[in-house]
Amino acid sequence: MQGDGGSIEDLWPFNEEATANAIFNSKIPIISAVGHETDFTISDFVADLRAPTPSAAAELAIPNVEDIKYKISTYKRRMNISLEKKLEYMKIQYKKVIASKVFTAPMQRVNDEYLKVDKLIQNLTNLTNTKIKDNKIKLVETVSKLDALSPLKTLSRGYSIVETKGKIIKKSKDLNTGDEIILKFYDGTKSAKIL
Repeated sequence: MQGDGGSIEDLWPFNEEATANAIFNSKIPIISAVGHETDFTISDFVADLRAPTPSAAAELAIPNVEDIKYKISTYKRRMNISLEKKLEYMKIQYKKVIASKVFTAPMQRVNDEYLKVDKLIQNLTNLTNTKIKDNKIKLVETVSKLDALSPLKTLSRGYSIVETKGKIIKKSKDLNTGDEIILKFYDGTKSAKIL
């Protein structure tokens, strides 16, 4: 929920019981960002989260791609360290087996240990590769969602935004004859006058 600050009359719809019930019962998470930072409405108290401004609400609603990339990088680094430690541990264990007095006879035992080590290494490698692949898929999905929410994406499909006096116009009744407007397109802006 977003809006610009205004008078108590402008904010009053966000204090009504019907609005509060709709927000409270919504299965979709709602961020309230009505009015200025100092303005409070009943909607703020029933929403899942309150933001001081609409732009702050947008930042809370959409994850930062750089943060996601950083997390994936951290997971990859941790998995590599874990794999290296596991391999080092396996090498130490293997050396102990080789040095053991009990392990004097057949080479079959050595071959069995080699197979176990190879299998463990292969399993660890497969797990690491699977985790990296899953994280890459999640990153692509997140980037796709962010791209779909981009206002520029909407404008590229042939839509435009109408503004007058720094305010976005949503309804034709909000314009009067003689009003000067700015039309925002995907590739730039144009000025116009309502006749």
